Amino acid sequence: MLNALTIDVEDYFQVNAFAGIIRQHQWDSYPLRVDTNTRRILDILDSFSITATFFILGWVAERLPALTKEIHRRGHEIACHGYGHELIYTIGPERFRADIRRSKKLLEDQCGVAVNGYRAPSYSITNRSLWALDILVEEGFSYDSSIFPVMHDTYGIPDAQRFPHTLKTAAGPLAEFPLTTLPLHFGSKEVRLPIAGGGYLRFLPARLLTWGIKRINCTEQQPAVLYFHPWEIDPDQPRIKEAGLKSRFRHYLNLDKTEEKLRTIFSEVPFGTMSQVLNASVQ
Repeated sequence: MLNALTIDVEDYFQVNAFAGIIRQHQWDSYPLRVDTNTRRILDILDSFSITATFFILGWVAERLPALTKEIHRRGHEIACHGYGHELIYTIGPERFRADIRRSKKLLEDQCGVAVNGYRAPSYSITNRSLWALDILVEEGFSYDSSIFPVMHDTYGIPDAQRFPHTLKTAAGPLAEFPLTTLPLHFGSKEVRLPIAGGGYLRFLPARLLTWGIKRINCTEQQPAVLYFHPWEIDPDQPRIKEAGLKSRFRHYLNLDKTEEKLRTIFSEVPFGTMSQVLNASVQ
């Protein structure tokens, strides 16, 4: 069974964990590392003959148009990560619409193809921002991958559906590909273990993630999604020392092991783009 591989193209200083100390107007003062890191990822994917979906931040695409075009040239799917990497439930409907409209047009103009997919910064479509789903349909998106069926301090809808499905919004249908969780049972209690990637990829053993994805494929007959960021294969990135201990722990944990883990997973699990998987699984 084919699973979806996704890369959220943003730089190390743009993550929500640092948003309180690095404002958007300061981003241009930090050295860009996303170009080199993303091109490394492209080479890795070529070596495994994998195509993936790249959710590209508009701010990055605006400054690195050649990178967007190179991702597209190598056969990968271009999707939208918004423009300014702001939590949806903090900016409200009007700013959200302007943000995704700006980024979508930018990506489409650069690559000459329709951009159909969206992923919210820090998975910030929650019960507080379900209005965003209608706006996505109105702005021409056909699928979303922003809902994380877990409990978390920033994101998550714990009781959300776990697998690809079609949402019926007031504006029309929208395919949703939730981030992957593996149910573990402790007596009568079920706990959803996040195995979709990101910090969970860096924290959990690669063998556990591989086993979990295969179990979902075989036992539940459903596809999984794996995500990561270019900065997660960059252990030499500058350290943001002003960040709090929890933020630094989350961000810097096992950066030196991510690429090796990814190679292990890629060697055992079949991956493709999100559109490929959705076309096969959502009716």
